[in-house]
Amino acid sequence: MIQLARPYLLFLGDAADQLAAKTAVGVAQWRPEQCIGQLRLPDCHADLGLPDQTLAEARAAGARTLIIGVANRGGTISDLWRETFLQATDLGYDLASGLHTRLGTIPGLADRARAKGTRLVDARFSDRAFPIATGVKRPGKRLLTVGTDCSVGKMFTALAIEREMQARGIACTFRATGQTGIFIAGTGIAVDAVVSDFLAGSVEVLTPANHPEHWDLVEGQGSLFHASYAGVSLGLMHGAQPDALVLCHDPNRPHMRGLPEYQLPDLLDCIRLNEQCARLTNPACHTVGIAVNTSHLPEDRASELLKTIESQAGLPAVDPLRQGAARLVDAL
Repeated sequence: MIQLARPYLLFLGDAADQLAAKTAVGVAQWRPEQCIGQLRLPDCHADLGLPDQTLAEARAAGARTLIIGVANRGGTISDLWRETFLQATDLGYDLASGLHTRLGTIPGLADRARAKGTRLVDARFSDRAFPIATGVKRPGKRLLTVGTDCSVGKMFTALAIEREMQARGIACTFRATGQTGIFIAGTGIAVDAVVSDFLAGSVEVLTPANHPEHWDLVEGQGSLFHASYAGVSLGLMHGAQPDALVLCHDPNRPHMRGLPEYQLPDLLDCIRLNEQCARLTNPACHTVGIAVNTSHLPEDRASELLKTIESQAGLPAVDPLRQGAARLVDAL
């Protein structure tokens, strides 16, 4: 698995707005204690509220990895960033990126990193071989966040559950399966970049045998109802062998993300299919709650919607951003 050296300096580059720096926003929100500061180039319009620091200042303060916290269209690395990355390598930083463009393709950067003994970490890609899944039950407990669609808050919900469980002294570990999650956790596997035959096996590696009362909180990906990503969702599910599922939902979607010809699935249909598929590797799996993104609604209408969903599904329905994850943890 990818392992990152911490703490971090978060690189925002010349991000046009806060959304363009969403990777850095996620890291700063969930692991502020691991963030020394932010590095912004001229014309950057994103701000994490962290101290603005130069490479040298942050390095002197203990920063070990420069996280490329920008998520631009196409996942490319701008030529404007190259000099900053070369200087960071000279100062002894590891560099970590979740973009599609590999760091090693930046002219001169790989040679400089080898000479300085630093690492270029492309979190989207894994260079290790993974085993084929066995499906053999292993000790420990596992929760997987699943979705009616992609990008509906599966990572956020898993992290909110982690925060609540840690506050209660319950043994748990957030298991990252995407690039931003890996930067937050400091380790993980980007499952959407694993060869399909080995996807479930990679998740068995990610969620190994553990103490019987320990919970792995596995970051879900995609949706079984999304024609583009259902394969990733299913392989992740079978490798995780979840004991519990939390269904994540954004009721404001006019259709499946990127697929206007596909409507959002019915919540009860979604629960049934996810449980049916999960029970291939864990017959005891069941859904314990629903996490709903109500950010588009005022408080009173959000509360009404959650009550309606809860009544229909017979499960606790919460907005983890507004209400936290206490009721989801209660359900476990």
